[in-house]
Amino acid sequence: PDRSQSPVEQGRIASWADFNTALAAAMAKQGAVRGAGLRILTETVTSPTLAALIQELLAKYPQAKWYQYEPLHAEHTLQGAQIAFGKPVNTIYRFDKADVILSIDSDFLYNTPAGPRYAHDFSTRRRVRQDTRTMNRLYVVESTPTVTGSVADHRLPLRPSQVAQFTQALAKAVGLPVDAPVLPDNVQKWVDVVSRDLQAHRGRCVVVVGEVQPPAVHALVHAINEQLGNVGQTVVYTAPVEAKPSSHVQDIRQLAQELQSGAVEALIILGGNPAYNAPADLEFARLLKEATQRGAFTVHLSLYEDETSAACQWHIPESHYLESWGDARAFDGTVSLVQPLIEPLYPSRSAYEIVDAMLGRQRSGYDIVRAYWQKRLGGANFDAAWRKALHDGIVAGTALPPQTVQVRRDQVFAAVRQLPIPPADGLEVVFAPDPTIWDGRFANNGWLQELPKTMSLLTWDNAVLVSPRTAQRLGLRMDSGGLANMVDVVEVRYRDGKVRAPVWIMPGQPDNCITLFFGYGRSRAGKVGTDLGYNAYQLRRSDALWTDGGANLVRTGERYQLVSVQQHHSMEGRDPVQHGTLVDFLRDPEHFVKKHEDLPSLYPEHQWDGHKWAMVIDTSLCIGCNACIVACQAENNIPIVGKSQVANGREMHWLRVDRYYEGNLDNPEVYHQPVPCMHCEKAPCEPVCPVGATVHSHEGLNQMVYNRCVGTRYCSNNCPYKVRRFNFLKYNDPKEPVLFLLNNPDVTVRGRGVMEKCTYCVQRINAARIEAKKLGREVQEGEVVTACQSACPTHAIIFGDMNDERSLVAQLKKQPHHYGLLEELNTRPRTTYLATVRNPNPELEGA
Repeated sequence: PDRSQSPVEQGRIASWADFNTALAAAMAKQGAVRGAGLRILTETVTSPTLAALIQELLAKYPQAKWYQYEPLHAEHTLQGAQIAFGKPVNTIYRFDKADVILSIDSDFLYNTPAGPRYAHDFSTRRRVRQDTRTMNRLYVVESTPTVTGSVADHRLPLRPSQVAQFTQALAKAVGLPVDAPVLPDNVQKWVDVVSRDLQAHRGRCVVVVGEVQPPAVHALVHAINEQLGNVGQTVVYTAPVEAKPSSHVQDIRQLAQELQSGAVEALIILGGNPAYNAPADLEFARLLKEATQRGAFTVHLSLYEDETSAACQWHIPESHYLESWGDARAFDGTVSLVQPLIEPLYPSRSAYEIVDAMLGRQRSGYDIVRAYWQKRLGGANFDAAWRKALHDGIVAGTALPPQTVQVRRDQVFAAVRQLPIPPADGLEVVFAPDPTIWDGRFANNGWLQELPKTMSLLTWDNAVLVSPRTAQRLGLRMDSGGLANMVDVVEVRYRDGKVRAPVWIMPGQPDNCITLFFGYGRSRAGKVGTDLGYNAYQLRRSDALWTDGGANLVRTGERYQLVSVQQHHSMEGRDPVQHGTLVDFLRDPEHFVKKHEDLPSLYPEHQWDGHKWAMVIDTSLCIGCNACIVACQAENNIPIVGKSQVANGREMHWLRVDRYYEGNLDNPEVYHQPVPCMHCEKAPCEPVCPVGATVHSHEGLNQMVYNRCVGTRYCSNNCPYKVRRFNFLKYNDPKEPVLFLLNNPDVTVRGRGVMEKCTYCVQRINAARIEAKKLGREVQEGEVVTACQSACPTHAIIFGDMNDERSLVAQLKKQPHHYGLLEELNTRPRTTYLATVRNPNPELEGA
């Protein structure tokens, strides 16, 4: 409901006719000077159609300029390729072919455009079964705890400057002629052991580097992969996916200079929010507002009337990608055709339609995209090719072909020699995207605000991460009693900027290094996202986009409440996670996990004829991304409750992903465990309900009969897994008519005073049963896929029929490392687990 619904001129609602007239007049004025005062600002464009439209516009107005900017652009990746190869290239990693992986400050499983695919490929080498003999091995060196680091076989926390030094030492160890600094003994041991492992797997290993590291380190990693024979095997290079691979920071800096000089007469901003997220030293919001006040024709196309819209003359409602036509390239270059799923909720325009209007046309998005592809797929068979592309969702044959490139070693080594000397004083600062609301564009999405953030499991806030030792040295406190945390508020001082923010003491964070998260501190996000958290962009500088030294923390004496759901529904002390090494598994698989035999029960036994639904969760594959949680929420009409209710332990997620630490808090082992309802065959929740509101189905599902529930909450009290959720208030109460479209019509909407929980997506089971009945057969293996299962990129969640011996879930329950959670309570859960198996290098054990 917060989305823009009409054009706005100078804060007043205007008509589309008014905007069309103003746009035509501005373009006519620019036509007289060949576009000398015309500037277009977009985010990264991978759409072939949109890029072609912009190029057509630039041809018509040859002195106009097209700039790109988004805050999380892979700036260092692009510049590193430029150093290494003399041109920008796109790097694709084949993790399914890699026996040994070294991640250098890269959260490649989560925080990259190819994250879901990489997580899938990585997990194919982590599946441990009775006949498994090998696994891949993952080493992670990183400057802040990440999803990728949490599943590593070995993890080394270092400050960003130390990560660069580690990479130099590694390059020397694999045979490259670079100077290496003297490293601490434990870090040098890492270099020695990892380099030997990589060289022992030449052509079957991969080294990947993240955006935090400077361009010279990216270039050096290209040289390392070439030295190890990985190019063409586990590392593939293609042409860039972007239509215009340019430096975004240079683009936004040049545009800011032109705004200041008065050279910009017409600025069309298609998406993005540069007034909020441009580097602070550019003062882009002020320059844009002053240009508008001087009479420049400034237009902002966006879903919301946000910070940039407020600084422009015109705000134009943007069509959501789910209600408009378009196209885009994936990480490997494959083109997908974007088709609308619904009619537009409000009158709006897409970026395609705005650029088309600038060219003097008024075509629909469909006509624009179809016309572009008619030129590429043209001929007598175009209609058939078009229909096939629409059906498949992709345009066949559009993946970018591999390129043969060679590292320019002299340029790489010269760049490495120019790496800055690590700072001697102050704290090193790392800037990072928020794990759920990204760069701030999703700040008004309540699902993502309430979704626990990876690693910290915080909701509704961002915090400054500090290590336990740094917190102790600075006298910072975090009181963890109860369901919420009272923490110290600090003033982060960096260069000439400062912000106030709460601190979160993070196990595994490097000492003398702090991490600040983007996306919060919005002033015009909407009802959900405005005035939450601190704005890290206020400290970001155009010459230090991701990391720098010289930051300081000053205690303010204030305290602030942060909420982390890890403290809710606690099962600590009961061995919920079972784990071990591949060596242990191969030595004695039958005794790899603690087993508990079924005990005698007072409840009568039941013969489960027909289907016997069950779930197995492979914790070796779970990376803790929390995609399953939000998928379940979308499917099952689960409401958000807000920070104050979460602080009381009243979040409504049917599924949670617990995160456990083991070992030294400076660098602990991390384990993730998704916990939905166990659907116990001897369910302790059922006999205590006085009205029979929770019962068993004939297929073994523990079900809720909502209209029987009177809210005693006895069932929740008697559930040892704490997976039941109670509607203390009327959370699911949409006030705006458009929000009625939010709910899944196949799932009952629950009211106040009613208990609810995971149903194994019974509506999907019923849909499959009805379809099978129409075809005159039984439900087949794989036809029922739960929402959490469908969203999991690693296939860690498997659902099926235990009575079907051929089903995957039945086979997994026979694996030697299969176990039930708290099975010593004799609840006989249908949801069970495969223990976590990791593959550490014996040379680094205990290092």
